[in-house]
Amino acid sequence: MEFYKLEKLQVDNFRNLNSNVIDFSPTINCIFGENGNGKTNILEAIFFLCNKKSFRKNTSFPQILSVECEKSEILFNSVWLTDNEQKFSLSGKVSSESSVWNLNSRPIKSKPKIASVFINPFDSYGFHTTASFRRNWVDQHLSLISKEYKDVLSRYNQSLKFRNQLLSKKPSSYLQQVEAIDDQLAYYSKIVTDLRMEFVDQLRPYCKMTFKIIFEQVHDLQLQLQSEFIGATQEEIRDYYRRNLQKDDINGRTTYGIHLDDYMFLFDGFNSFEFCSLGQQKMSYLSLIFAYIELFRYKFSSYPIVLIDDVSGELDSRRWKNLIEYLEAKNFQVIITTANENFKQELEKIKNSNKIYVDSG
Repeated sequence: MEFYKLEKLQVDNFRNLNSNVIDFSPTINCIFGENGNGKTNILEAIFFLCNKKSFRKNTSFPQILSVECEKSEILFNSVWLTDNEQKFSLSGKVSSESSVWNLNSRPIKSKPKIASVFINPFDSYGFHTTASFRRNWVDQHLSLISKEYKDVLSRYNQSLKFRNQLLSKKPSSYLQQVEAIDDQLAYYSKIVTDLRMEFVDQLRPYCKMTFKIIFEQVHDLQLQLQSEFIGATQEEIRDYYRRNLQKDDINGRTTYGIHLDDYMFLFDGFNSFEFCSLGQQKMSYLSLIFAYIELFRYKFSSYPIVLIDDVSGELDSRRWKNLIEYLEAKNFQVIITTANENFKQELEKIKNSNKIYVDSG
């Protein structure tokens, strides 16, 4: 994973974006325009360039392809700035089947993954109401800061998939194979559980800090892991699999494990979904995201690119100013959109910020 700042971007055939070159500041960039003009599409194009995927759920390649394109491919041309002020170009051609990338006009086997975080205030609802959303959120963000977590979780999922296939199809001697796989799953489960516990513990002080800075209130925010294996040894986890094998055999699938873990977001010790207003839930979720960004900075001594899709509806005018002051005080590159005229006026006051005006792509 690399830490760069985006200086220039040109995209062809990406949704409704035109092929104009967009210039960016290494600090704060404000994208203004009416709803539906393509502000979020700029954020999506940047995220796609960084991660080779969209932040929109269940998005296939044809959905991001411009309806007016002559060829079914998206072209990226970009210029980036390193921490030591060195510039380089990154260009690529992406289709549904493959992608080709060039670094300083020279072919490369794989595109570097550039650290980026997308903030969508509407995700607060999914985070507070859906267990799978919370699991995916943690898996995605923890994988970005821990290669060990990403690798071990991938191996766990591969072993889990094979275990479920055996339980479903029941080939010859399948139970012996399942027991062998359970040794692997117990080993992976112990590592993943410990890393998840470490992650939620590290987030806690940053959640409290960012909530106080942006929302001017002191509350104890905590993401709490809910798992059957907290504090368990590898052997205890292995015994759990052994005791429940008959149940899994009847069901034809694995009915427990770290892939079914959940998280509870606590607000002063109470479940935020049950006890907080929708406004408090959104404020808590935004604080969690910025807490993660601060944790990222602590671990890598560098910030990711921060992409913020219109948060003006979640904040009153005083908190807009608090957020802007917070962003100004940080050394990360932020690209923020808004269609709110009042929030636009506040953003336009930021010294040395880059203003981008969008009109129909």
